[in-house]
Amino acid sequence: MNSTHEAQGAEGTRDAALRGPAVWALVLTSVAGFMAALDNLVVTTALPAIRKDLGGALENLEWTVNAYTLTFAVLLMFGAALGDRFGRRRLFMAGLAVFTGASAAAALSPGIDELIAARAVQGVGAAIMMPLTLTLLTAAVPAARRGMALGIFSAVSGLAVASGPLVGGTLTEHISWQWIFWLNVPIGLALIPLARLKLAESTAPNARLDVPGTLLISGGLFGIVYALVNANADGWTSASVLTGLIAGAALVGAFVVHGFRNANPMLPMRLFQNRGFLGINMASLLMYLGMFGSVFLLSQFLQGVAGYSPTQAGVRMLPWTAMPLVVAPIAGILSDRIGGRPVVATGLALQALGLGWFAMILSADVSYAAQLPALILSGIGMGLYFAPASSILMSTVSPADQGKASGANNALREVGGALGVAVLASVFSAQGGYESPQAFTDGTVPALWIGAAGVAVAAAFALMVPGKRSLTTPAPVASGNTAGNAAGNAAGNASANASGAGYATSAKVPATG
Repeated sequence: MNSTHEAQGAEGTRDAALRGPAVWALVLTSVAGFMAALDNLVVTTALPAIRKDLGGALENLEWTVNAYTLTFAVLLMFGAALGDRFGRRRLFMAGLAVFTGASAAAALSPGIDELIAARAVQGVGAAIMMPLTLTLLTAAVPAARRGMALGIFSAVSGLAVASGPLVGGTLTEHISWQWIFWLNVPIGLALIPLARLKLAESTAPNARLDVPGTLLISGGLFGIVYALVNANADGWTSASVLTGLIAGAALVGAFVVHGFRNANPMLPMRLFQNRGFLGINMASLLMYLGMFGSVFLLSQFLQGVAGYSPTQAGVRMLPWTAMPLVVAPIAGILSDRIGGRPVVATGLALQALGLGWFAMILSADVSYAAQLPALILSGIGMGLYFAPASSILMSTVSPADQGKASGANNALREVGGALGVAVLASVFSAQGGYESPQAFTDGTVPALWIGAAGVAVAAAFALMVPGKRSLTTPAPVASGNTAGNAAGNAAGNASANASGAGYATSAKVPATG
């Protein structure tokens, strides 16, 4: 009897002792996640000011967004593997340092080319840092409190995404656009020493780095995005555009072959042989394609055509960007009752309807009241999509593959965002331009129709996912495993709740004994 009480007392003491490290881990990883998530959309409302200050054509603005998104996407899973191999805390700090330094470089950029380069380096830092936030958090928090901790982390990331356009607009209007980047510097400088003092180090020395796969997909996606961005300026039949498309497609094809043949690829292509896994990932890629490309254009429309200030434009985007914070919990309850497939498909259909509504009513003198229903529909659609999507994803793979599955899904979301900006901006520049409010509207309308069509196809892919009875929830996984076990599952759920931040990646739990 006494031994039982002693054991319980020891366990209680151990749990109490974990509270300090767990709280520090939650604070440090959540703040780091907030910074990286904020930088996805914070720049959108600053684009008109950046264009006015630094000059540059439409393709330069595209690269200002895509340089971050693309490097983040292609290096995301590689960053997780680096942390496993060389130390998760060490690489988390290195990623923070790179991200912080690149933020300062972006703020100090004398020209648009320098800003694009700094944004690319920012993406590298985020790709190293972000996969390790959930790894470190999951390892530091007791299993009984892990759900609460991941919920807080997700809420913080979701808040960053929702507030990105508003924060960017407010800083741009009341200080300068440079402060959307300066904001990261003191935070990053404070986090680095605190991470060294408060986070525990861990490694998985047997983790393998897929350098060939990383190089193939990086080169392939860069070639394709480069061609899409420059097609209208250089011509679709120009040597540079054709080379980018052909070489990019060839490298992506080689990456697919590599994923089938390599014993430990960055992205195992065998996972896509599962109909549900293929369906939810294609839905994610196409949803982000439509959403990111549309936000890129509409945030500029609100300022350049509608005449709103950067802050006013950010506020007017909130019915879209902040709505998932309200809808996602309801969507989670619905998906538990009726299954995730109808909820996700309905959400994507509403998102497509919202973008189509925009395309139908948009004109140079359209009122905000006419736009509001489209914003609300798009926001509800996003919220219905985010909550069940990652749960569906995790149910399509075995526990051993959950980490890589989550990382792959989040990387594909970012790739979809980069392609969306490139594709919709290409349509915009072919049909309109910045010459006048009417020219901007003429280019935006067909681009929005393309975005709506992409999201509608995403809804069709969501219907490929097996129904509720066909999906089996993987068995719980012991905490001592690596390569995507319990943390991979938790990461996927956290990703869903983060309002599309998409950063809950291939988290891996260090052995605990």
